[in-house]
Amino acid sequence: MASGLTTADSTAKLLSDLKIDAGDWPPTLVKNLHLLSPDQIQSGKMLLEMGQSHLFQHWAEPGVDDDQKKAFFTQLSKLNSSYPGGLASYIKTARELLADSKAGKNPYDGFTPSVPIGEVLSLGDDNFIKFEDVGVKEAKNAAFVLVAGGLGERLGYNGIKVALPAETTTGTCFLQLYIESILALQEASSRLTQGTCQKEIPFVIMTSDDTHTSTVDLLESNSYFGMKPSQVKLLKQEKVACLDDNDARLALDPHNKYKIQTKPHGHGDVHSLLYSSGLLNVWHDSGSRWVIFFQDTNGLLFKAIPASLGVSATKEYHVNSLAVPRKAKEAIGGITKLTHSDGRSMVINVEYNQLDPLLRATGHPDGDVNCETGYSPFPGNINQLILELGPYIKELTKTGGAIKEFVNPKYKDASKTSFKSSTRLECMMQDYPKTLPPSARVGFTVMDTWLAYAPVKNNPEDAAKVPKGNPYHSATSGEMAIYRANSLILKKAGVQVEDPVQQVFNGQEVEVWPRVTWKPKWGVTFAEIKSKVSGSCSISQRSTMALKGRDIFLENLTLDGALIINSTDGAEVKVGGSIKNKGWLIERIDYKDTAFPEELRIRSFRMEKKEQLEETYSQPGKYTLKP
Repeated sequence: MASGLTTADSTAKLLSDLKIDAGDWPPTLVKNLHLLSPDQIQSGKMLLEMGQSHLFQHWAEPGVDDDQKKAFFTQLSKLNSSYPGGLASYIKTARELLADSKAGKNPYDGFTPSVPIGEVLSLGDDNFIKFEDVGVKEAKNAAFVLVAGGLGERLGYNGIKVALPAETTTGTCFLQLYIESILALQEASSRLTQGTCQKEIPFVIMTSDDTHTSTVDLLESNSYFGMKPSQVKLLKQEKVACLDDNDARLALDPHNKYKIQTKPHGHGDVHSLLYSSGLLNVWHDSGSRWVIFFQDTNGLLFKAIPASLGVSATKEYHVNSLAVPRKAKEAIGGITKLTHSDGRSMVINVEYNQLDPLLRATGHPDGDVNCETGYSPFPGNINQLILELGPYIKELTKTGGAIKEFVNPKYKDASKTSFKSSTRLECMMQDYPKTLPPSARVGFTVMDTWLAYAPVKNNPEDAAKVPKGNPYHSATSGEMAIYRANSLILKKAGVQVEDPVQQVFNGQEVEVWPRVTWKPKWGVTFAEIKSKVSGSCSISQRSTMALKGRDIFLENLTLDGALIINSTDGAEVKVGGSIKNKGWLIERIDYKDTAFPEELRIRSFRMEKKEQLEETYSQPGKYTLKP
């Protein structure tokens, strides 16, 4: 009995020391206070002040589940520290956003949309070449940030998305493609600016609990794909608390009453992670000027980076959104300038289902319509951003990296009083400009979709249901888009490339071009690619060509079959003459056939390697291949 008194006495003393009146605290919590540290008791007080007493209703008597009670406060501490402003700020924001959602408040009330300023570029024209040149010179002053918190489940693939092959001719996975692209830019930038020693371009990957370990394994088992491990930093995003109702009462895990249910917060977390990591100041002090954000499965992205970075540097944009031409009402957000009646303005991504009604409500009776170009004047956002580092640090110092959030509860019925399942606050990387002052220079760079954008995000069944004429965004279409882009670039550089044929895989009709691939270092810019092609070159539709080296030159080459060239740096290889063999065939496979690995099944084809000419040049020197 005496020991019971001491526990109660010590609890009473602790509360008086902390100047806490626990008179109206749940008895289940008060009885267990002796298990907690003073900091944990303060956290408990915060929860009760924020109307979260329900979290303690099911707590057992002291001596039962004590470890789980302590684990609850450990989790609480993590949720508190990983959110800008802490959990109290999260709950307060949630109440405001949930009230707005229940009232049906339009986030764009008072705003009038207009077309923002930006550059529209076309591969190979003078403007494009000029911006590419500026961009490559500027690349040594950039840092790259890959947002890679997602698994490939939605694709029908169980691994992390960045481990998926971007194309199956060489089997290069997305992460390898991205790292080799950054290294190629680093080397080209150093060459163009006559730098004696190469400046290393920093590369950050934002991971999540789902992807972190697998990302580390992929990097380590492949020697970081040629990048120095010190160049790569991984920042892990934490989840946020779920909300049970309009009062923002935190949801408990259905399987554990001592655990708060959590869900991902969205890729907008990348800004607060970069801010709290201290990396931005390190980059700034080392002379970096740009931060380039990109997403995990767009195999074409780096074809658009040099020219876009050139636009940022030339126009001095604080924020440059990469964009593609967008058909009116197409299901992709539109980059829009919004001006409020109180004078505020911002350039921001407006989702397609909000843009049309917003235009109709502000004096455009036809809503979102195509202009004389055949496209909407509001370009399509592809979620790749280039930010100028100085203004970015200044802005994050004000906001702590917090991004304007939204909430998307699924209500049970029209009364909007209860949810079908718990919800949470979310934030998006591209909403960063929402807090910027009107003086911020925010623009966009539009490039053709075929050159810049072929994300892989839909599984075969979902892709096959896409309305005719809309992009499939599947592994099948993503791979075919790489061959199409490379073929069109070579065509523009003067190679005769035979027209594609239409084929259907997994219910998706795609253009099949020659399977042309090259290592990023073979051609960082269009001007460089053009300089490596001369005379009369032609490639047949059934051909495969993989150029794995920097100094490979095509001179009067006629290719009808498969050609693979591997060359080390310093080996200069001239390839010409007529090369004809049985080549590689595209063999259809059934995506339900488990005899094949998932990464092939989700494409519905594989390469059947009948015959090829493959040459390897492992020593520096000058070589000619002319069968």
